[in-house]
Amino acid sequence: MQKIAITRTVTLPNKYALARYRKAPELGLHVLFFTGGTALKDLSREIIHYTHKSYHLITPFDSGGSSAVLRKAFHMPAVGDLRNRIMALADRTIQGNPEIYDLFAFRLPKDASQEENAERLHKMQQGRDSLVNVIPDPMRKIIRTHLRFFREAMPAHFNLAGASIGNLILTGGYLNYNRQIDPVLFLFSRLVEARGVVRPIVNKDLTLMSELEDGTVLAGQHLLTGKELGVISSPVKRMWISKSQTNIEPVSVEIRRKIKDIIAKADIICYPMGSLYSSILANLMPIGVGSSIAKNDCPKVYIPNTGNDPESLGLSVPDCVEKILGTLRESAGDPDIPADKLLNFVLLDEDLSHYSEPFKTSHIERLGVNVVQAPLVVAQSAPYLDSIAIIDHILSLA
Repeated sequence: MQKIAITRTVTLPNKYALARYRKAPELGLHVLFFTGGTALKDLSREIIHYTHKSYHLITPFDSGGSSAVLRKAFHMPAVGDLRNRIMALADRTIQGNPEIYDLFAFRLPKDASQEENAERLHKMQQGRDSLVNVIPDPMRKIIRTHLRFFREAMPAHFNLAGASIGNLILTGGYLNYNRQIDPVLFLFSRLVEARGVVRPIVNKDLTLMSELEDGTVLAGQHLLTGKELGVISSPVKRMWISKSQTNIEPVSVEIRRKIKDIIAKADIICYPMGSLYSSILANLMPIGVGSSIAKNDCPKVYIPNTGNDPESLGLSVPDCVEKILGTLRESAGDPDIPADKLLNFVLLDEDLSHYSEPFKTSHIERLGVNVVQAPLVVAQSAPYLDSIAIIDHILSLA
C-alpha cells in the first residue's frame, strides 16, 4: 500500500459537502474531539445532524460535584462528563429512546431526606417508579440490574442528595463489568441511541495536579476550574497526573491501543473550545497522544475560547497554541516534531476583540500554524461561538 500527500483548495464553508453530510449523517466523517466538561454540549447536539461518527475523548479527572462523591466511594474514573456527552449525542426523537433519556437525566432531589431518596432509588431498582416502568423490556431489566449493582455496593454513608441517576447506572455497570468503563459506555450509548462515540482518554482513577506561578499546588481538577472554590489568582506554571489528592507524585500513564486506533482513523482532529488545562491539555498529556496524532495526516484544528477562560489567566491565543504544541511534543517524547504534524489551523472569529487577551495573528503563523478567520459569533450566540458555524467550518476543512 502506497501513501501519497494531496494538496487541495477548499471553500469555507463548503455548502455542497455540508449538504451531503446532512443528507446521510450515518456516512459522515470521523471527527475527533479532545474535550471535557460542558463547553461542547451544544455543538454535540448539532453535529449529530452531520455525522454519526464523531468521537469524543474526555478527561476522567473531574474531582468536584457528584463525580467526586462517586470517585471517593468507589475509587473510579469520573463518569459525569462522559454521561453528559453521551446525553448530548443522544437521539431524543421517537426513533430513539426518550424515556431512557429522561431517566438518565434525572437527579434525586437535593431537598429530600436521605431516607426519601433511598426509597426512591429502591423503587427505581424494583421497576415500580414511573420513570422506570415506562421503559420497555429488555432495556428496563438492564437498567434495574445496574441499579441493583450500585445499591448493593453503595456505602452506608453515601449521600444521595442531587445524585444523577445516569451516573449511578454507569457506576453500577462499571462494577458489574469488573471495573471496566468501556463496555458500560457502549451499552449506555446504545440505550439512548447516541450518534457518536464517547470514551475516557485513560481508564484509571487518577488526579489532575497543577502548580501556579505563585507556588500554590492544587490537588484536584475542581480546584483549577474555579467552578466551586473561586478562580485562580496566579497563572498555571505546570500540570501533572498523580495517583490521588494525597499521593501527589507524578505518575506515567499511557493511552490504550483502542484510543490510538480512534486517533488513527480520524478524518479531522479538533482541539475545541473549553477550559485550556482541565479539558484540552489534560487530554493531551498521557503518553502516546502526541505521537498518535503526529502519525495521522488529517487536518488538525484548534478553536480558542472567546471571552474569559479562568484557567488561561494571562495567556493570549498564541500562548495557548504554544501550550498545545508543547504538551503534545512532551506526550510524544519528541521536542522536535514539526508543528504541522500536530496542529494545522487555528479557527478564529473575524472580530479579534472577542478574545480576552490582545494578540496578532502573525504570532500564531510564526509557530507554523495557519489562521482561519470567519464569522463564528452570531447575534444569537454572542458573545460565544455559534455551534453550527463551527461545525460548518471544521467539516469543510476535512
